[in-house]
Amino acid sequence: MTNIIFMGTPDFSVPILEKLHEQFNVDLVVSQPDRPVGRKRKLTPPAVAKKAADLGIDLYQPEKISHPESVEKIKSYNPDIIITAAYGQLLSEDVLNIPELGCVNVHASLLPKHRGGAPIHRSILEGDKETGVTLMYMAKELDAGDIIASVKTDILESDTVGTLHDRLSELGTKILIKELPAILNKENSRTPQNDADATFSPNIEKDDEYVEFNRSAREIFNHIRGLNPFPGSYTTINGQRLKLYLSKILKSKSKETPGTILKDTKGGFIVSTNDYDVEILEVQPSGRKRMPAFQFIENNQSLIGQVFGVDNDS
Repeated sequence: MTNIIFMGTPDFSVPILEKLHEQFNVDLVVSQPDRPVGRKRKLTPPAVAKKAADLGIDLYQPEKISHPESVEKIKSYNPDIIITAAYGQLLSEDVLNIPELGCVNVHASLLPKHRGGAPIHRSILEGDKETGVTLMYMAKELDAGDIIASVKTDILESDTVGTLHDRLSELGTKILIKELPAILNKENSRTPQNDADATFSPNIEKDDEYVEFNRSAREIFNHIRGLNPFPGSYTTINGQRLKLYLSKILKSKSKETPGTILKDTKGGFIVSTNDYDVEILEVQPSGRKRMPAFQFIENNQSLIGQVFGVDNDS
């Protein structure tokens, strides 16, 4: 019987763990430690840790997977293979060398493009037309190991990071379950990556969330949907944050300063950019819930003519 360790942390990894355990039986789940969540900073287990508990699988949540104590814990399960999906920590060589069949990762991009921690966000932010999932052997360098298999999907105009996240999680589950028997039997193919084609997609930082309207409508459109629903993009008006969740590119072009709120519409309100105007369709004012943009502007008519990102009270 094959001994399998699964390492993962967020929602993306949950369907993969479920199907893997159902089809092959997982002996140990390794996930990130519980973290404070929300305004009350309540200590909360990550999604994969919750699922492991539901499934009755042994769970281990080390602060550092590379720590000697962690390495010994992994060794104690005598794994034949380690499978990871959005775990969130780099595996040291000490861990990579433990399983006879190696460490296999489900990565949410078409490697070598979008190596790193935020491939789904960055694929939309950068305006890619397609993305996918790559099943790969893990190596010391980040996301640089040999490719076992990959599957593609188009990035639709209607996609947000949320919809694409769910689709890639499903594709990742399918490709792992399809390829794993060959991997376990040492019959799978493996293709080295071309490092010259590699691009990197670092984690989303706070500065990445701010929307600059002095850019093209297409860039703004991709920015807003590329952070919807998590972590969300935002702008400021009269010193207050306004999160932006949905927008649409229009055919009109305004000569007003980029970021000017031009007028309200049935769906929301129109804002100028450095080329085509955009219509903002869904927002979240500071301290309130998400709402249709027409509802927000209906209650804030005085904002029409003002400019996002400028202190309009001065």
